[in-house]
Amino acid sequence: MSELAKIGVFMADGCEEIEGLTVVDIARRAGIEVLMISVSGNHIVCGSHGINFETDINKSQVDYEELDGIVLPGGLKGTENLSVDETVLHVIRDFARENKMVAAICAAPSVLGMNHILEGKNATCHPGFEDKLLGANWLEEEVVCDGNIITSRGMGTAIPFALAIVDHFADISLVERVKKGLVYR
Repeated sequence: MSELAKIGVFMADGCEEIEGLTVVDIARRAGIEVLMISVSGNHIVCGSHGINFETDINKSQVDYEELDGIVLPGGLKGTENLSVDETVLHVIRDFARENKMVAAICAAPSVLGMNHILEGKNATCHPGFEDKLLGANWLEEEVVCDGNIITSRGMGTAIPFALAIVDHFADISLVERVKKGLVYR
């Protein structure tokens, strides 16, 4: 399978493990190259439930020009860490402006909202974060795709979120093959 695209997933301490790793797994199954990017500078990230995992690269080592998209997993502490990281904020603003894919799940769409990336867009998020989606039209759906912006609600929507990311770069036949391999709906 040839590479469809190259994306980065920002991994911060306190991120929701399933939300980040599901995207990595499903995107790689589809032939998308994925970089797990450490926000902290340490290759080992500790998720919101105390699960440690190794990232591929530190944020300062990434050539962001080579990426076609960026993903923000949620988790309360992880989202807080993403929201104050200057590299993360610079990258999401640039990608949104350049019409590159920007995807966020759970609490992380609030980072997009607080940075005015969702203005005039349809979006969703984890219940309780709707007021942080500044200028967005909030929808109560598992996944909301609006142009280059993909948002989702939480851990329980991680698979459809990851499939929407694949769908952004591939045709429906590849998405269906990946779903079949996952034994998903």
